[in-house]
Amino acid sequence: MTRPRATPTARTENTESSQDTRNLKDPDRAAQRPGDARTRAHRSTRDTAAPTPSLTDLRHHLTTHLDPPARAWLDHALDEAAAHPGLHGPISVWELRLAEAGRRCGPAYADAARVLILDAARAGADALTRVYFQGTADERRAVLHALPHLLSGPGALPLVEDALRTNDTRLLSAAVGPYAARHLTVHAWRHAVLKCLFTGVPVDDVADLPRRAAGDGELARMLGDYAAERTAAGRTVPEDLYRVLDLTESVTPAPGTDHPHGKES
Repeated sequence: MTRPRATPTARTENTESSQDTRNLKDPDRAAQRPGDARTRAHRSTRDTAAPTPSLTDLRHHLTTHLDPPARAWLDHALDEAAAHPGLHGPISVWELRLAEAGRRCGPAYADAARVLILDAARAGADALTRVYFQGTADERRAVLHALPHLLSGPGALPLVEDALRTNDTRLLSAAVGPYAARHLTVHAWRHAVLKCLFTGVPVDDVADLPRRAAGDGELARMLGDYAAERTAAGRTVPEDLYRVLDLTESVTPAPGTDHPHGKES
C-alpha cells in the first residue's frame, strides 16, 4: 500500500547540547569539520548500524583528541577510580571526577570520559543507580551509555525506564541504546520507539531497530494509530515513522533463531 510521505516534524532536541551524545555513539564524528556532517548522506535505518564503540575505542579516541592537560586529568581520574573502586561513604572520589569531566574534557568528550571513569571504578548496579538518581542530567546520560559495558543482566532496567519517562531528548537517546535493545520487554520497547517519534529523537539512535522491528505487527498497528491521530489533528507525520513502519513489514527471523522480542508484558 502506498503511503504519503509527509515533511518530517522539527526535532525538539538541542543540537549543541546533544553533540556529546552523538560523539559517544560515533567517536570519529568529533574530529570532523562541521561541513562534513552536513554533506554526508543520511544513513538509512535499514543499513547495518555501526557497532557500539568499545571501551578500548573510547580510550584511544580520547587519548588521540584531548589536549595534554585534559589527557593528564583523565589519566589521573582513571587511576584514582581504579585505586578506590566501588562506593565509599556519601560520595566516592571518582564520583567527584564525573562531575568535573565536562569542564576538564569539554562537552564533546565528557560522556566518553565519564563512561571510562565508571568502568575504572568497577561501578555495579548499586553505584550506577546512585550516580543516576543523585547526578546531573549529564551524569545520568553517562550512566545510560555505560550500562552495556558494565552490566550483563537486566538489573538496571529501572534506570532506562526512568529515562524513558522524561522528555529530555538527550536522556531518551541514551536510554534506547544497546542495553535497552537487549533487555527491554517487547511492550516497553515498542513504547520507547513511539516516545522517540513523539519527542523527535531520531530512530537511528534506537539500537538494533531493524532486528527488533522486523515482522512486528503490533508495532505497525501502534505506528498507524499514531499517524492517524496526527493526521486527524492536522499535524505532519514524521518521516521516521514510515521508516520504522517499513521495517515492521520486513521478513521475520527464521524459526529457531534468536528472536529478540521476548514475551509480551
